[in-house]
Amino acid sequence: MTEAVVVKGPRPERRRLALTIAIAADVLQFGFLPLFAFVIPAVVDDVIDVIVAIVMIRLLGWHPAFLPTLAAELVPGLNLLPTWTAAVWFVTRKKKAEVISVSEPPVEPPKLP
Repeated sequence: MTEAVVVKGPRPERRRLALTIAIAADVLQFGFLPLFAFVIPAVVDDVIDVIVAIVMIRLLGWHPAFLPTLAAELVPGLNLLPTWTAAVWFVTRKKKAEVISVSEPPVEPPKLP
């Protein structure tokens, strides 16, 4: 008897990677805020946000929650909030990988005439 396995939603390793990247991006932007404000141009901060948005879509698939997150990250001052972490949590909170086992019926040998 063979079993077919169907997986719905993002795989756990993709969810963990997306959450790790989101936390790292939020910590990086918050930690380097003085540099983004005075030394490094704000364009670098915006490029980081666009890259993170692309990576999130590649890892988790398209979700409308990524649009307001990206918009909020591009507004000065709002990037102090952990918006990427919140977006990844929101997108993956109900989409845990669901494994469904489907058993195939046993195959009977063909009958000879």
